[in-house]
Amino acid sequence: MDAALIVAIIFAAVSLVNFFLYGLDKYKAKRKMWRIPEKVLLGCSLLGGAVGGTAAMFCFRHKTKHWYFWAVNMIGLAWQIALLVFLILQA
Repeated sequence: MDAALIVAIIFAAVSLVNFFLYGLDKYKAKRKMWRIPEKVLLGCSLLGGAVGGTAAMFCFRHKTKHWYFWAVNMIGLAWQIALLVFLILQA
């Protein structure tokens, strides 16, 4: 299997998990329950789940007022896209 495809599948899986975590955190925030730590959400975004994190920010209107969530998601998107482009061009 091509390396770019494998990486894309990994990014998609991490993004799906990250999207779920943002949604769960929003649910818990509305109900004054124990929250998912910000470092978990940010870590997932930076380590492969930036697409899911960014989509969740729009979909759930969650963490949109925190500049560092935008920054981490944009940095994550940049390096994840760059890696995929690099792998595709190397094939």
